[in-house]
Amino acid sequence: MKKEVCDVIGLFCSDGHRDKLRCLSLEGFWKSGEREAAFGDYNSTTIMLSKLAHPQCLAVLRQGIRTSASSATSIATKKTIQGPPSSDYIFEREAKYGAHNYHPLPVALEKGKGVYVWDVEGKKYFDFLSSYSAVNQGHCHPKIVAALKSQCEKLTLTSRAFYNDVLGEYEEYITKMFKYNKVLPMNTGVEAGETACKLARKWAYSVKGIPKYKAKIIFAAGNFWGRTLSAVSSSTDPSSYDGFGPFMPGFEIIPYNDLPALERALQDPNVAAFMVEPIQGEAGVVVPDKGYLTGVRELCTKHNVLFIADEIQTGLARTGEMLAVDHENIRPDLVLLGKALSGGVYPVSAVLCDDEIMLTIKPGEHGSTYGGNPLACRVAMAALEVIEEEELAKNAEVIGSILRNELMKTPSDIVTQVRGKGLLNAIVIRETKDWDAWKVCLRLRDNGLLAKPTHGDTIRLAPPLVIKEDEIRECIEIIHKTLLSF
Repeated sequence: MKKEVCDVIGLFCSDGHRDKLRCLSLEGFWKSGEREAAFGDYNSTTIMLSKLAHPQCLAVLRQGIRTSASSATSIATKKTIQGPPSSDYIFEREAKYGAHNYHPLPVALEKGKGVYVWDVEGKKYFDFLSSYSAVNQGHCHPKIVAALKSQCEKLTLTSRAFYNDVLGEYEEYITKMFKYNKVLPMNTGVEAGETACKLARKWAYSVKGIPKYKAKIIFAAGNFWGRTLSAVSSSTDPSSYDGFGPFMPGFEIIPYNDLPALERALQDPNVAAFMVEPIQGEAGVVVPDKGYLTGVRELCTKHNVLFIADEIQTGLARTGEMLAVDHENIRPDLVLLGKALSGGVYPVSAVLCDDEIMLTIKPGEHGSTYGGNPLACRVAMAALEVIEEEELAKNAEVIGSILRNELMKTPSDIVTQVRGKGLLNAIVIRETKDWDAWKVCLRLRDNGLLAKPTHGDTIRLAPPLVIKEDEIRECIEIIHKTLLSF
């Protein structure tokens, strides 16, 4: 308010008078009459200034003080009335200023801790999506957050133009943990998938001897590994690929969980790789037959084709083993990791493989400004340590069995199927005129549990792996209560 009054005086007075008024306002006016002038007793102030100011300045001063006091009161009242933004305001703001490429469940979250999240109105929920398995370690895990805070105060990014003191430590840690020669660090899951495709093609030409630019990569129908042009080129979901052609050449698609189809495809000598999810997450948690992954390994070895395991969503303890392929004790040629590799606090992904494949790519042929940055590396090590120290794979196996067993008790006229492994699970909803998967998720939200449909009739149920037995039983009660309410 001092500044506003002085500005009003200075704006309308001549240069000479302005200087005198400035001195007066600084040395005496605010000291002797600040409170009175600011809140309405401006007559004495007017007399004090009359010898110095032009007549028009006094009128402006009176009006300025009145306006300033009124404005201050108005602003204070406005802040009190407004408060924090409401959920509806947040929905409307995103719709107005953001791209419309998502259809979120209508809930606006502002805080997360462990298995819980809170909306802007303060309501608490169980999180049964875990950011598509990115927060396996629970929201804002203290060890991971501490690692991020510590490193971000020292060094966050160097690019790969220079060495940094954390990347090598991380590379050694992760390669020894998963028993591969090399790692190529990236940021997002889809970047890991792109990197694997490039490695497969490069290996095909320099090692297998496929004629240049004739290499093929096989994918399984129902796959999902991102939204880039390469990723949608391998998709069988029209919502992913429709309207985005022309598509990446050299990609072929076969049915999932079909070893005879894979064997037929591998007869082609130009096939470089088969990229597959051990369990298809976005397709609705589709679990293949026991022995499928073993058969994939045997066929790829027989035909000298790379087996690429996309463990972005299934890996890092989600299914009850560190990697989903560990359920069948097999070793893919390439493993893709992401999501929970950072515990949800930073984008981190990785491609693991041995020297024969990794060293086919030379300096300048692939890279990322942020890939392998010291902040990401420090966070990833902490995230991996949490998984091991807290035995999250074991917890996922035990708690996941409880969840599936209890879900089996739900009425079959509502839930037609329960499937999953560890804490990556799904229920299939029988759609009627009264309910569908979206309506079930809305009512789950109202009852304090957040989940989201995938592919129409399927609801994925994947809480953070830190969830305890008493918590999962409370969640089961919420799910049963919700389903029986229809």
